Amino acid sequence: MNNDGCICAVCPIARRLGVPKFEPYFKIKSFLQKHGVVVRSSNYELYADLSEKMMNIIGRFADNQHIYSIDESFLHFDNYSKIITDWHQYGHDIRRAIWKETRLPVGVGFGPTATLAKAANHAAKKLPGFKGVALIDSQESSESILKQMSVGDVWGVGRRISKRLEQQGINSAFELSKVPIKIIRKEFSVVMERTVSELNGQKCLNWDEIKEPKKEIFSTRSFGQRVGDYHALKAALVQHGSIVSKKARNQSSTIKKLLIFASSSPHDDYYYKRSLIYQFPVATDNSCDIAQAIDHVLDEIFEPGVQFYRCGVGAIELSSRLFQQDDLFLPDNSNPALMKCLDKINNRWGQGTLKIGSEGKTEKWQMRREFLSPRYTSSWNDIPRIICS
Repeated sequence: MNNDGCICAVCPIARRLGVPKFEPYFKIKSFLQKHGVVVRSSNYELYADLSEKMMNIIGRFADNQHIYSIDESFLHFDNYSKIITDWHQYGHDIRRAIWKETRLPVGVGFGPTATLAKAANHAAKKLPGFKGVALIDSQESSESILKQMSVGDVWGVGRRISKRLEQQGINSAFELSKVPIKIIRKEFSVVMERTVSELNGQKCLNWDEIKEPKKEIFSTRSFGQRVGDYHALKAALVQHGSIVSKKARNQSSTIKKLLIFASSSPHDDYYYKRSLIYQFPVATDNSCDIAQAIDHVLDEIFEPGVQFYRCGVGAIELSSRLFQQDDLFLPDNSNPALMKCLDKINNRWGQGTLKIGSEGKTEKWQMRREFLSPRYTSSWNDIPRIICS
């Protein structure tokens, strides 16, 4: 659950029981208790640590790796055909190594294009008979998998597009692959045209496009309890700003424009929302610059008497640090060495070990996580203790 308010993820067993996603927890609390469903709060620290361990293991199996999301990674096997003779076995080797070292079950899919590799990964996890590993290496294997996939399961096909396709009688991934490119281009977009071409084995997404950095980065969350204090709101916004700047540094981006907002609950009698855009004279990824920007606009956002329910910070215009053009009259104060030191300490000793002073020490405004599972791999206090006598 996110903020102990809404069900955001459901395991297969709970799904078969009928537990819906995105349902307010209080509405189905008695149902969950009646059936003995285990409820857990979002444990971001544990997820991030396990993800990092898993990605490091996956990276050992290829020279070129792209971490696509917290639980998904692409490997590019260039000139590996001479080394690997059994791709199924290689996939099982990857799964076995991850399970042995992290106890995380994964699916492995191989394909000649990124979209077909995603289709193979879907088959490895969701379709019967594959046992965690699927390979698309021929027309026959491609058709077999695509015929068993609904069109909505194709990478890049969202809900709206899948509904439009289904209304035209296109229900499976295989049927989508057979639609003429001219029709796809005319009725949909260039992106969908690329998807269909990739389903037919034509590489349209090169490695750089798959690894394209995010164009916007946001950190936003509702509070565990309402916030009506100026300094508490500032601390929350500065922490969101620190998260955004760290994500920007991770993809070698600098921030040109920053969106800062806070609001009460839309269910309140008086709904208050205020957002402002701060433009930096020189693009930056420095957490201190972000904190100063928040301090600069906070007086215009804060409203006395308002019980704030949600706030957030977003980098809405990013540029690459590798190709940044400096201003002749304004110095670059981003101080990459300082930020590298900050990230290194926090990565080594845990997020929040070192932070901006205006983030404050008290975190009563933090999200509610009453059902938090232990952070076995990232917190000293949560490491299991064994007493031998």
